[in-house]
Amino acid sequence: MDDTYLPNEAKIIERIHEGPGIFTLRLQFTDPKINEAYTFAPGQFNMLYLHGVGEIAISIVSDPHSDEYYNHTIRVVGRVTRGFEQLECGDCIGIRGPYGRGWPLEKAKGKDVVVITGGLGCAPVVSVFNYIINRRSEFGTISLMQGVKHSSDLIFRERFQRLKDIPNIKIYVGADKSDMHWPWYKGRVLDLVPKMELNPDNTIAFMCGPEMMMKAAVEALAEHNIDETDLYLNMERNMHCAVGHCGHCQYGGQFICKDGPVFSYPEIKELFAKEGF
Repeated sequence: MDDTYLPNEAKIIERIHEGPGIFTLRLQFTDPKINEAYTFAPGQFNMLYLHGVGEIAISIVSDPHSDEYYNHTIRVVGRVTRGFEQLECGDCIGIRGPYGRGWPLEKAKGKDVVVITGGLGCAPVVSVFNYIINRRSEFGTISLMQGVKHSSDLIFRERFQRLKDIPNIKIYVGADKSDMHWPWYKGRVLDLVPKMELNPDNTIAFMCGPEMMMKAAVEALAEHNIDETDLYLNMERNMHCAVGHCGHCQYGGQFICKDGPVFSYPEIKELFAKEGF
């Protein structure tokens, strides 16, 4: 992008319904030069702008090298996201980005990868799985843990079913409350961590979701003797400017938007999960 404060126009190529109040927008810049030059890393985000409504930070969920499009999965939670929900194929929005620091996938190559996510906020790790699946031979065993409060909250169900059939991919899905047809674990998905077989010398973990859940995940992985430097967390805050100027996402001496949103656990250990931070 030539101007970090100026959005570029992007067209909605496809709109995908993911679940109640959740949808994915497949986008492409209208300027072919910008579209060709645009690159991002899994874990980074864009600022999505809707004229007359506002701007929001949304994670990029697609593989950066998969095609000429890029995807954003959006959950309707407020005025701006309700505005995006009304859009259709062919409509245009503004895009600033990409911003932030993504997941350390180069460090993860050759290692077993544990991905832990909770609730509906799994978008930051979707790009990780898209990246790994398209480069399966470069990584070891992949363990995906997804926890939801109720079984009806689970999105990407078909994707989980497909992943089960890929060699060396282990799927752990749990719901605190579930209906009678729920095929996965009934209870907290983190209860399954003690039963996992993990190699502490060759495992890296990526986490996103509610901070108390991530705190519990860090403690559970510590029981497997996973080194703190191999634990990475996606921190979510209200990011307005994306460049560390407005201060809304300040976290101690750091800013989530430009120093994160992905942090290694030692970087944030002193403040992590403390009330007020």
